[in-house]
Amino acid sequence: MQIFDITLPIHPAMLHWGKQPEVTVVESIANGDASNVTRWLVGAHTGTHVDAPAHFVDGAVPVDRIPLDVLCGPAVVLDLREVQGQIGAEDLTAAGLTADARRVLLRTRNSTEALRASAEDKPTDWTGLAPDGARLLKDQGVVLVGIDYLTLESPERTEGWDTHHLLLPAEVIILEGADLSEVEAGEYELFCLPAKWKDADGAPARTVLVRR
Repeated sequence: MQIFDITLPIHPAMLHWGKQPEVTVVESIANGDASNVTRWLVGAHTGTHVDAPAHFVDGAVPVDRIPLDVLCGPAVVLDLREVQGQIGAEDLTAAGLTADARRVLLRTRNSTEALRASAEDKPTDWTGLAPDGARLLKDQGVVLVGIDYLTLESPERTEGWDTHHLLLPAEVIILEGADLSEVEAGEYELFCLPAKWKDADGAPARTVLVRR
């Protein structure tokens, strides 16, 4: 059995979409306290994280009420590293998407390029999912879509958020920031467990893939 931890480490200097994470030392053994205690300030969409339907739809399902049988179960990783720009429906089909896939992770060039950038040198170019690709996944009953960058959108769609508006109202869960650099295409068991933040629009998620 192989276990792949596809979770990004969270730290103040990490690549991040919004405000950088902050950490404060509350207690320290070095300072004479009984233990080490830190306080972290992080956004709901930090690192490897889940977008709940409530992220784009008022009153929709928040992250703490996403069913576990959506977040965990058989998944397929598609190799889309040759795609430049947006991943369309034809690209998904060519990469081996089957009609019975329910959890789909998109391995792109992001894992070894854009996802490795520093907070000071944020990329302006990365691979995202095009609307027709999102529509194909939604129409065939996919319940979770993941990608190896901070957002599922391509750079030119980060104002209209087209794929989010296609997937989240249909309760297709989005996993972003998955590090797929060491994961080959194929079938796995996905275990994605976002922090159970009540009524939140998203949450960081420790996420692993298991291949038996």
